[in-house]
Amino acid sequence: ILVDHDTQVLAHSDWIIELGPEAGAGGGTVIASGTPRDIVRNKASRIAAFLQEVQLRGTDGSPARASREPAAKRGDIFSLGTISMKTTSIHTVQPLDVCFPKGKLSVVTGVSGSGKTTMVLESLVPSLLARISGAPLPSHVESLCADGIRQLKLIDATPIGINIRSTVATYANIHDELRKIYARSPDAKERGWKAGDFSYNTGALRCPACDGTGSVSLDVQFLPDVEIPCPECRGARYAKEAFRIFRKKAGKAAGAAGKAVSLPALMDMSVDEALSECSDIPFVRNRLQVLHDLGLGYLTLGEQTPSLSGGEAQRLKLASEMGRGQEDSVFVFDEPTIGLHPLDVRTLIAVFRHLISKGATLIVIEHDLDVIRSADYIVDMGPGGGKQGGRIVASGSPADIAGNPNCITGRYI
Repeated sequence: ILVDHDTQVLAHSDWIIELGPEAGAGGGTVIASGTPRDIVRNKASRIAAFLQEVQLRGTDGSPARASREPAAKRGDIFSLGTISMKTTSIHTVQPLDVCFPKGKLSVVTGVSGSGKTTMVLESLVPSLLARISGAPLPSHVESLCADGIRQLKLIDATPIGINIRSTVATYANIHDELRKIYARSPDAKERGWKAGDFSYNTGALRCPACDGTGSVSLDVQFLPDVEIPCPECRGARYAKEAFRIFRKKAGKAAGAAGKAVSLPALMDMSVDEALSECSDIPFVRNRLQVLHDLGLGYLTLGEQTPSLSGGEAQRLKLASEMGRGQEDSVFVFDEPTIGLHPLDVRTLIAVFRHLISKGATLIVIEHDLDVIRSADYIVDMGPGGGKQGGRIVASGSPADIAGNPNCITGRYI
C-alpha cells in the first residue's frame, strides 16, 4: 500500500483510492477508486487529467512531448546577468564551471547521486553566503561571480522549529494583530483585558491546565510519554473566559446575519474561513490571502508549525517573501515538490513565476517533470550516480536539453 502523488507511480498501480475533493475540512471523502483507466474516466477525480497525460506519453515518461517551446537564445536567457562559479573536485563531483542566469528559474536535474546537492547546497550556497558576509570562499570553490546579490534564501523542507507554541497564525505574523483587535472589543474593555492577556504563551487568558500549549503529557509507565489534547481547553489553548469575548465584522462586510466570533474560535478556522471572517481587517486579510495563494488555505490558524509537512513548511516560509522586490535575492529550493499533488505543483510553479516577476533569481533542485519543463534554464548533472556522475552533462533551455542525445533527462521532457 503506497501513499503517493507521482502520476508515473500511480499509472503502474493495480488499484487507486483517491481522497478529496479538497484538502483539510474540504476533503476526507473517497471521490474515486478503481484501476488507473477507471480513474481517468471518472469525472469526480482530481488527478484523472494528470494520469491521462502519463498514459498518452507512456508510463515510462517517454516519448517526450511533441510540441515544445523553441530554444531561447543564450543571450536572451542571460540578459539580466550571470551567477558563475568554478570549483575543484569534491566527493564524487569533478571540477565544475557552472553559470546560472539572474532573474530566471534555473532547475538542477540529474539522477540520484549525480552531484546536485554537492554543487548547489555544499558549493553554491556557502559561497554566496560567504560573498554576502565578506568571508572567504569554501576551500574547494576557486571563484564566484554574483554581482548585485545581497540576499540568499534557502527554502527547504526542514520543519519550522520545534516549539509547539509556534502556529500558522504566529508564523504569518497575524496573531499579534488579532490580539490587539480583540483587546479593543467592547467585551474585552468591559472586563479590562489587554492585548497581552490574549497571548497563549504568557497571557492571563491562556488555559491554566496546559499553560497555553493545547496539549498535556501523560506519563505511561515503562513507555514513552503520550501527548494528548488538553481535556480542559480541548486543544484551543485558551481559558473559558476567552470564549466569552467576541468580535463582529465592521461595516458592510458583516452582513445582516453576521455573527460574533471569539479569538479561540477564529484560531480554529482554516485560512480560507478566516479570510472571509477577517475581510474587514486589511493587514490580516492580506496576509491570509498570501497563504491562500500559496495553496495553504486548508491549514487552521492554530495549527502547530512543527507538525506541518515538508511541502507545507516550504510554502509557509515563502509567505513573508511574496509581494516585495527581490532583485538582489537568490532563492534556493531543495526538491520542493516532494509530497505535492500535481495541482499543488501548478500552484508552486505560479509562485515561482511571481517571485521572478519581482526580480528574484531561483535555483531549484528537482526531479518533477512539470517543474523541469517550466524552467528557463536547466543544468543537468550526471550522467550516472556516484563515481559515474559528478559532471555537467548539459545545460540550456528545456528545448536544448530535450534535443541533447547525451542527456538522460532530455528523453523525458
